Order: sequence, then structure tokens, then C-alpha cells
Amino acid sequence: MRHRNQVLIAGGLITIGTLAFTLIRSLDRHPLGNRNVPEPAKPVELERYLGRWYEIARYEQRFERGCKAATANYSLRQDGNIDVVNRCRKPGGKHSEARGIAKIVDRRSNAKFKVSFFGPFYGDYWILDHGDDYSWSIVGEPSGRYLWILSREANPGNDAVAKLVSRVAAVGYDTSMLVMNEP
Repeated sequence: MRHRNQVLIAGGLITIGTLAFTLIRSLDRHPLGNRNVPEPAKPVELERYLGRWYEIARYEQRFERGCKAATANYSLRQDGNIDVVNRCRKPGGKHSEARGIAKIVDRRSNAKFKVSFFGPFYGDYWILDHGDDYSWSIVGEPSGRYLWILSREANPGNDAVAKLVSRVAAVGYDTSMLVMNEP
């Protein structure tokens, strides 16, 4: 009986280990675009950051695959958190919408959030840099696997986009991984 219990425990540990390994490997699917993600460059005035942003470029992720004309809308909730509404046009013209909640985790800078689109699961959202006039923003997170370049204009112009891509490169991101958004 004791041997049987030891075998069951060993089998359970092997199963848990295999599941943990599988989970860790699945988290590693996204390519690494920056091994040394910087801390946010400056504080964020939350009321100026709220509103509509247009995605100019991103690192491709499964949840945004094929998205065109992507936007993000941020609005302050009564509880101090932020409502997030992301929209895009998928292949075939179908529109997609994802609603989430962002919690500010660094009240001194207002540049680090935790965002959830799936119940209790939250991911990092760091406003790495932004224009003094809040006309553009570079968003990432500590793993270096996610990146977005956002603008207040759907079409900010080639010069503005080139400057933003250069800024992303200057803080260590691999710009060859960028997927340019189409309006």
C-alpha cells in the first residue's frame, strides 16, 4: 500500500511538472523584441492620456492577428480604474472588439498598468514614452514581447511614423518585427 501511494505521488508530480513545462513553453511563443525593456521615460498625466488612440504599428500577437484600423479607447471609471475598449477590422471586413479593465499599479508615474480582458488574469501595460503633447505613445511591457506605437491621428504621416520607429529602435526594440497597421 505504501509503495502504491509513492507511485501515485510520483506520477502526480511528473504530471504537474509536465503541465508546468508545457505552460512555460506556451508563454514563450511570442518572439522577443527587446531583452532590456526600459522603465517608462516620464510620468503620465492620466487625464491627458485617456481617449482614443490609433495603432500605428505593433508586434504581432495571436489576439490581433490580421487586425486593421485598430484603435484603443481609454476612459476613467468611478472606481479609479480605466475602461479599455480595443477595436479593429478583421479579414473579410468583420469588426472585433475587446473590452477590459486597467488598474494603475504605479500611482507616482501613472505609467504602469495591469490590464485584464479575461477575468482575473492581468498583463502588464507600460507607457514607455509619450509626446509632451500626448500626440503619440509607445507601449510595451517588461518581457519585451509586446509593443505598440500609438498616435492620436489615424494617419500621422510618414515623417512622424519614421520618427516613432526610430524612437522605438533607440530604446532597444527590434523594429524588423513591427507590423504596420493599415487605417
